[in-house]
Amino acid sequence: MRKSDFIFNVSLVPVDFFMLFIAGFSAYVLRLSPLVVELRPVFFDLPPLQYGTLVGFISAFFLVVFSLVGLYKSKIKRSQVEEFFQVVSAISGGMMAIIIFMFFRHDWFDSRFIMLAAWIFGIAFVSLGRFGSARVRRFLLKKYRIGVDRVLIVGEGDQANMIKDEIIKNPYSGYELLSHLPSIDLENIKNIVKNPGAQKIILATPNFSRSEVIDLANFCEDLRIDLKFVPDLFGAMSANIDIDILNGNPLIELKRTNIDGWGLIIKRVFDITFSLLLMLFLIPVFLLIAFLIKWDSRGPVFVRLKRISQSKEFDLIKFRSMVEGADKYKEYFKDSNERKDGPLFKMKDDPRVTRVGKIIRSKRVDELPQIFNVLKGNISLVGPRPHQPDEVALYERHHKKVLAVKAGVTGLAQVSGAEKLPFEEEVKLDRYYLENWSIKKDVVILLKTLGVLIFGRTEY
Repeated sequence: MRKSDFIFNVSLVPVDFFMLFIAGFSAYVLRLSPLVVELRPVFFDLPPLQYGTLVGFISAFFLVVFSLVGLYKSKIKRSQVEEFFQVVSAISGGMMAIIIFMFFRHDWFDSRFIMLAAWIFGIAFVSLGRFGSARVRRFLLKKYRIGVDRVLIVGEGDQANMIKDEIIKNPYSGYELLSHLPSIDLENIKNIVKNPGAQKIILATPNFSRSEVIDLANFCEDLRIDLKFVPDLFGAMSANIDIDILNGNPLIELKRTNIDGWGLIIKRVFDITFSLLLMLFLIPVFLLIAFLIKWDSRGPVFVRLKRISQSKEFDLIKFRSMVEGADKYKEYFKDSNERKDGPLFKMKDDPRVTRVGKIIRSKRVDELPQIFNVLKGNISLVGPRPHQPDEVALYERHHKKVLAVKAGVTGLAQVSGAEKLPFEEEVKLDRYYLENWSIKKDVVILLKTLGVLIFGRTEY
């Protein structure tokens, strides 16, 4: 762990404690306010000093819960949405434990109002405190370079260049690039480590020989330098395994995805429930967009596009954003394809796109009718991008991993700027999602998608 990470995580402990204490006391003050008392008389007798002592002990208990759920783990770039849900989970679990304890012990107090208000205030105040702390840290990183690690990148190719560019462009990454070496040259690495002094080495390509990597790892271990590396294909695959025992012999299965069994059922229930709720709110939006499309150009409101999901072809429903019969003209624009790194087709200022189409595409609302596909079971709310049959025909073997599960209306690659990413990086993001799926990740991606729709950005 970096020293700055440790200091930041330690500083969160008093911040969390203070916010929890303020949340608990705010619930008490609100309960005894004249307006609430008039609506609901107070039946418990708990002086402020005694209540404050009790809140102090409970706040300390919540710090233990926070630690158990990983809220004090080191993480250079933690999504604020992800952290918010961790806070909600931790406070909800801790509050449930307190309620169970109070069920057996009636010598504290019995106020459901205070418990509910403390739960709400706790989530709000702790999230606000952590948001403020994160902003202070970002300011110190950018303005004074406090907590920045000096890194050396080893390796060449697109992956190495992408990591290098990210460090240079992003002042909040927590890294400062010292140098970039194309190969494992221990003599050069030793010189750079000594002057000006590297704190981390990033092995950005996985195609070095085993002996070279072992020598570099030993070198880093001797000098207490952190070594980070990009895994090869098998390393990425083996991150998601299952172990079975057959007659005393261990069998290791490389799972395609953990969206299986109960996970598959939970994801389907989530898709149906969330889609039905969205439909209720989106009916006026659907009517408005339908009117604008018909007013702007000839043709149907919806368009059905052939797509592949789980290796099966289906009709994807979208709002029509192009002129009628646009697919017929795709062949004429092959030379204008901006995606030269793979089988995907993308063209800036595509003449087939209508005026209204440009607007609904920029906000991605043309994809809203895919909710019908979700309800039919063709796709999921979150998953890899639906693939065109002609594109799939050009995929290499490792690209087809993304066909293992249902495609999605949105996904990790989409909210990470898929239109700007090389095709291989898009596939890696989708593979990561498949191998590390959880309902919480789906919720986070949906919230990030909402951010893209509202603010038009993919990182926040």
